[in-house]
Amino acid sequence: MTDTPGEPVPRRRAEIVAFHDHGPPPADFRALFLSGIGRPDKSIAGQMLLDRRAAAFRQLCTLPEYYVERSELEILRDSAVPIASRLGPAIQLVDMGQSFGPQIAQLLTTLDRPWGYVAVDRDRDPLLADARRVQARYPKLWVEAVRADMRQAFDLPPNAGGGRRVAYLPGNAIGNFDPTEALAMLSLWAQQLRQGGLMLIGVDLRKSVLVIESAYDDPHGLNKALMLDLLERANRELDAGFDVRLFEHHVHYDPDRGRLRSDLVSVAQQKVRVAGRTIHFAEGEVIHVSDSWKYSVEDFQALARGAGFRPIEVWLDSHALFSLHLLIAG
Repeated sequence: MTDTPGEPVPRRRAEIVAFHDHGPPPADFRALFLSGIGRPDKSIAGQMLLDRRAAAFRQLCTLPEYYVERSELEILRDSAVPIASRLGPAIQLVDMGQSFGPQIAQLLTTLDRPWGYVAVDRDRDPLLADARRVQARYPKLWVEAVRADMRQAFDLPPNAGGGRRVAYLPGNAIGNFDPTEALAMLSLWAQQLRQGGLMLIGVDLRKSVLVIESAYDDPHGLNKALMLDLLERANRELDAGFDVRLFEHHVHYDPDRGRLRSDLVSVAQQKVRVAGRTIHFAEGEVIHVSDSWKYSVEDFQALARGAGFRPIEVWLDSHALFSLHLLIAG
């Protein structure tokens, strides 16, 4: 693709250096939602519609049952010295996490004089808000924002700081894609980062059914609230008539495949109007909402090699629940 010059931005305390717009339209909630629930097997999984900036998700990350963010933060804290040493000084950090989260904040405090920070998201307003927050907190960083879809090819801003370019995908975001999709996306990023570029990526590990299902079907109902918010959003934006009381949240973990599946299940036969359409639900019919794939260290490293990366290092938390992999392109 041809690089689009960054729009110059006045340098104020909380203003960023440049915004690069590579033109993918924002996620079309209407089209994606209607397409998904219009299928014989209703599914909106894999469409990246869950709002990870939502209050329910931030609250979920604080629960003792939900180990993902807490375990990754432990790795970043306890292995800060070897991680910073491996990444080297004056890096350009490319944030693929689609929001400025605690992991990025923790990583930035431990790096050796990072030069640049590039926020990547497909939604302009939240992207710019996150990038400006980083610039305000770290005024010496060269902060840029790129509106793009991380599943498609686009040009990254030049890396002029003298260090390496490091892409970071935290929080088992890679697990939202099935292994075939994950391989395709990693292959794309191996090309984007070019020979010698680094990727730091969080990967959830396979573990007992009890631990995983407790994390994704918490007794406080926050996972359920996050899933039901998709129906509430359809009510707000698509003039839908979902009664969320008529849907239950079910999860199932397949330890042989490493797949955690989340569904919303209709508890009664019902008809729902959505954007002028009538959608029929049988009692017990499901809307497949999301997947979260888990890997062994060896299986993920094999996937990375197939995508054109070479594994350099892996760090685990103290309970071996989560892993943080460092990969090099080529």
